[in-house]
Amino acid sequence: MASQTRQRRRNLWIYAFLMPTFILYGVYTIYPIVASYWYSFVEWNGFSAEQRFVGISNYEAVLADPLFWSSVRITLLFMLVVAPLRVFGAFFLAILLNSPRLPFAKFFRTVYFLPVVTTTAIIGVVMRFILDPGAGPVAAVVGWFGLPPVDLLGDSATALVTTALVYVWKFFGITMIYWLAALQTIPQDVYDAARVDGAGGVRIFRHITLPMLLPFLLIITVLTIEDCFHAFDLMQTMTAGGPFYSTEIIEIYIYRWAFAASIPQLGFASAAAVLFGVLVLVLVALQGWATLTSQRLRSQSTEKGRA
Repeated sequence: MASQTRQRRRNLWIYAFLMPTFILYGVYTIYPIVASYWYSFVEWNGFSAEQRFVGISNYEAVLADPLFWSSVRITLLFMLVVAPLRVFGAFFLAILLNSPRLPFAKFFRTVYFLPVVTTTAIIGVVMRFILDPGAGPVAAVVGWFGLPPVDLLGDSATALVTTALVYVWKFFGITMIYWLAALQTIPQDVYDAARVDGAGGVRIFRHITLPMLLPFLLIITVLTIEDCFHAFDLMQTMTAGGPFYSTEIIEIYIYRWAFAASIPQLGFASAAAVLFGVLVLVLVALQGWATLTSQRLRSQSTEKGRA
């Protein structure tokens, strides 16, 4: 009986320490999500107390807006540029940095990971200065060669690719860490046995490393794709969706209608946010499928390795 009393007291202390987290999470995460569903069915500017129920009119207006579909297309193009570069570029870099014969491997891992821990908005502001065609370092270097200045962020043909490459550089390190962690799961005795059998580096990479990393490819790819849908802070600080909406991803589209418009339309923006959330839920479902598939492939590859 005394032990049960002590256990209950211990549980009460645990709940007491967790309560601030529950409250903050509910106020700043759960409530805004639930409220956005309600706002998507009303016409509201965010300032007045009046909220007029309009049903699915906001959804119809969003789906009929060409700029919404343009933002969807731009978001997908951004993802198609970023995801392959991060996944496969980080894979080959992780292979190099995982080699025990590479000198200063830990130093290079730290260098590549440093941009990840740097504030994204700060990187956006700094990169905007670096790429400034009038006074930035890039313009100075181009001027040394007698070439005309290039406005990479001011040209709709290059702005999206430029921001995508900066985004790849910013989060390249986290994808590299994923691959390094995956490489650590391959038993060293498998490599040793292959070398004893006379297998060279190419054959080991082709017949051992690649098959055993295949399950992780699905998870890392889905995680990277999902991460590509959260580039608001970098894109907002670098281009704010311009020029001429050429870099307006879905998040900036929502932000523009909710906060940057002359007359904010919280209901319209909430409807766009709900549709964006549906897209993210599809990715979450895809991530769950990738996790189950990778576990099955992992178990199959382990059984083949034992055989």
